[in-house]
Amino acid sequence: MLSEEPHAVGTRVVVQGKRGPEVATVRGEGQAPDPQGRYGAVLRGASTQDLARWEELHRQGEDLKWLLRARARERGLPVKIVAVEFTLDESLVTVSYSAEDRIELGSLIGELRGHTRARVNFAAVGPREQAQMIGTLGACGRENCSSTHLQEFAPVSIRMARDQQLPLNPEKLSGPCGRLLCCLQFEHTQYLDLLAGLPRKNARVCHEGSGACGKVTKLHPLAGTVDVQTDQGLLTGIPAAELTRAPEAPGKGRRPEADA
Repeated sequence: MLSEEPHAVGTRVVVQGKRGPEVATVRGEGQAPDPQGRYGAVLRGASTQDLARWEELHRQGEDLKWLLRARARERGLPVKIVAVEFTLDESLVTVSYSAEDRIELGSLIGELRGHTRARVNFAAVGPREQAQMIGTLGACGRENCSSTHLQEFAPVSIRMARDQQLPLNPEKLSGPCGRLLCCLQFEHTQYLDLLAGLPRKNARVCHEGSGACGKVTKLHPLAGTVDVQTDQGLLTGIPAAELTRAPEAPGKGRRPEADA
């Protein structure tokens, strides 16, 4: 049964997770849950018993993680056990792992049978999921977004960095997981709206005030200005409203007439 009462930020609640009931912390106003009520719905406020049970399952999961890591090393399995997580009702235990190639981990199920009767699920995870589970600090100095508020990983492309006029430096554009920063997507739509009012880079434009014409060398979307390289020098911080498209050179773009 879903909870209809509001829960203040910072409150611990029991939610319907992807694999079963979990304890979570309210971080803000939530979005509408899954239409079928399968994922993200708040079931109830977490009781003292819920919190105690969740802490115990977390400790048990940590112990089993190190046990499985040791057994994998003993058997020469090329795998990294990232996390072992229980649902609150202990009906399912998920072993998250990372491996370069497909690997059979069925032999490790027996190691869990002596510690839990929960159904065992092995889940391969990528670098972003690992950072989410382990928890790291981002370049901003705060806990990474994936460990705080992100519920899904949206695609991030290098085009987003280009649109935001960021230097294409892999070290500065990558997060602790080694992948492109998730935050590049946060303001991308806003940058696209701002860029729509600016001339394209390398476009030929003329400045209404000085009459100088040249090529756009750099865009400043947030300021709504561009830099223009002219024969007289570099014009910086020119508002887009003061620019017009440069006329084409005589005969440019015209197809030559066919010989009679």
